[in-house]
Amino acid sequence: MDDCYKISVIIPTYNRANFLEKTLNSILSQTTQPNEIIVVDDGSTDQTKSIISKYDIRYIYQSNKGVSSARNQGIKIAKYPWIAFCDSDDIWHKDKLEKQILFHKQNPNIFISHTNETWLYNNKIIKKNKNQQKPQGYCFVDNLRSCKIGASTVLIKKDIFTKVGLFDENLIACEDYDMWLRILDTYVLGYINQELITKIAGHSGQLSFETKMLDTYRIEALQKHLHCQYKQEVIQEILYKIDIILKGAYKHKNQTLIDKYTKLQKII
Repeated sequence: MDDCYKISVIIPTYNRANFLEKTLNSILSQTTQPNEIIVVDDGSTDQTKSIISKYDIRYIYQSNKGVSSARNQGIKIAKYPWIAFCDSDDIWHKDKLEKQILFHKQNPNIFISHTNETWLYNNKIIKKNKNQQKPQGYCFVDNLRSCKIGASTVLIKKDIFTKVGLFDENLIACEDYDMWLRILDTYVLGYINQELITKIAGHSGQLSFETKMLDTYRIEALQKHLHCQYKQEVIQEILYKIDIILKGAYKHKNQTLIDKYTKLQKII
């Protein structure tokens, strides 16, 4: 592989020993091999370390600080100019990296790309609805409602993080939504309309399924963009999400939420 297209794969993991081996094998079976694989263990207490010991890969252990911290640690130590993320319960199809590298060679002015994906929930394929179709190009606005970019599909030039910053470690959820918006405010997003990963869902430990009130974290991310070129669209989306939160807060008589988001509604 050309030096300028060498890839570091970053896998954050926490107590997913029962998934990790399949994930690693899918990466090691790529038709275009990555140049390094970094597993950042975010404080696992299961058999993760034992499983990793079977592989010739980089293993970093840290106390439990969350997925953003784990990804950031991987980014900091990655040796190569391109970074691919893979969650430790997802499976790459064998030609995932080959097709993405080819895309970037053919589009040398695009520095981040993603792919389509198969969603598997409790071993059943989930069909995507119209609102979940994947975006491309200058598509900041297309991603305001929810995160349409799967982290495990992304291939990105490492130096982008020097310009936009690392993952926000204060966000316990929607950290990927936050990151992609920061990137899409400036960069063109490439897209390969092929299902090149399988995203496994329906098991415990998934932030997007187990974290309540995800819109509260999305609002926090959106507030970083109140002075960007899409200011009006950002304001409209914040107000839309506030309205949803307040409807639930009034229904459940949650005065804390009512006070917080009524105040925010007035100052946005």
